[in-house]
Amino acid sequence: MKKNIWIIATVLVVGALIAVKLAGNKKIINERKKVTSGERVVVPVNTIKAQKDTLNDGLMKTGTALPWQEAAIAATASGTLQTVSFVLGSEVHKGSVIAQIDNRLLQLRLEAAQLQWQKLQKDYERYTTLLKGEATTEVNVRDIKFNLDNAENQINQIKKQIADNQIKAPISGQIVEKKLEAGEYVNMGSVVGRVVDVSKLKIDVKVGEQDAYKIKKGQKATITTDIYPGTSMNATIIFVSQEGDAAHNYQVQLELPNQTNKPLKAGTFVYVNFGTNSVTPVLQIPRSALVEGMKNPYVYLVENGKATVRKIVPGRESGSNIEVLEGLTEGEEVIVNGQVNLTSGTEVRIAQ
Repeated sequence: MKKNIWIIATVLVVGALIAVKLAGNKKIINERKKVTSGERVVVPVNTIKAQKDTLNDGLMKTGTALPWQEAAIAATASGTLQTVSFVLGSEVHKGSVIAQIDNRLLQLRLEAAQLQWQKLQKDYERYTTLLKGEATTEVNVRDIKFNLDNAENQINQIKKQIADNQIKAPISGQIVEKKLEAGEYVNMGSVVGRVVDVSKLKIDVKVGEQDAYKIKKGQKATITTDIYPGTSMNATIIFVSQEGDAAHNYQVQLELPNQTNKPLKAGTFVYVNFGTNSVTPVLQIPRSALVEGMKNPYVYLVENGKATVRKIVPGRESGSNIEVLEGLTEGEEVIVNGQVNLTSGTEVRIAQ
C-alpha cells in the first residue's frame, strides 16, 4: 500500500514540474512574439540623385542580321521524287532544276498525243486538198481541224505537267535545309528544302518612339559586330514601321551588302549606330532604377526615410542610362538597388 502511495506521489510531482516548465516556455515564446511584432523593418537600399547630364544623341541599338531573301523549295506537282540533286550547303541559282518528280507515265502520254497530232495533221492536209477539188465537205474539214487543235492543247498540257515535275530553285543562294530524299512521295506544295540568299543582309532592329520619328528611310548607319572587332560596315535604312508594338517600339530594317572578305551569317548579333553626334543636357537616371522595365516604367524615391512610388515617362537610352521626360525633378533621391523588397511606405536606410 505504501509503495502505491509513493508511486502516485512521484507521478504527481513529475507532472507538476512538467507543467511549470511548459508554462515558463510559453511565457518566453510570448515575450519573443511581443518583441518581434513591435520590431521595425528597415530595408537597406542604394540611391542616386536624378540629375541632368549630356546625352549622346548618336543612337546605338542592337539588332540581328537576317537573310536578304529566304524561300521554301516546294513541289508544284504530286508524285515520287526521282532525283534530289542538292545537299545541305549547296549553292543554287534561281530557276535551276534541283529535284525531279518521276515523269515516265507523262512521257508515254506525250508520245501518244504527239502521234495522234501527227495523224490528224496529215488528215487535215489531205482533207484540205480534197475540199479544193470539192471531193469532201467543209464540215469534215472543220471537224478534223477541231480534233487537231484539241490534240495540240493536250500536248501542251502534258508538257506543262512535265515541266511542273521539275522542282526549281525559287531564288539564288545556299541550301540550309533538306527535308526529303529521292524515292519519297510528294504532294503539290510539299516542302523539299529551304534556300537563303545572304549576298546582302537585312539588319532588323527595334527603336523607341522618340527615335522612330527621327530615323528616315534612306538614312545611313554604321554596323559593327563582335565577330570582327574594329571593323565598321555601312548600311542604309530601307524600312521604318508606321506601327509600334505594345511597348512603343518600332521595327527598323537596314540593307547591308555582305562583304566577301568579312562575311556575316544570318542570325548574327550586331550593333547599329544611327550616327548623330549632338549632345544635349537632359534629366536621366540609371536604367536599373526601373522596377518593371520600360513596359511599366516607375521608380521608388526616398522621401522622409520611406520608399514612395513614382510613375515616369522614359525617353531615349544612352548606355546604362535613360532619359526621364516626366515624373521626376532634378535632385530627387532615386532607389537603384534593393527595390525587390519594397512597397510604398516601407522604411528604408541608404546603405553606404
